[in-house]
Amino acid sequence: MATFEVFEDAAGEWRWRLVASNGKIIADSGEGYQSKQGVERGIESVKRNAGDADVEVVDD
Repeated sequence: MATFEVFEDAAGEWRWRLVASNGKIIADSGEGYQSKQGVERGIESVKRNAGDADVEVVDD
């Protein structure tokens, strides 16, 4: 089962990463949050929205 890890980066911003059971990072916050509470809200948003997300193939 994948696990969300929450950490404070070198710039003092809070971030999350989603780590698979094999230890590989499969997603990350992409942006820093000003507070631990903010990063936790971001994780909850991903958990709420990702399960129903559509897959869209785009051309670069």
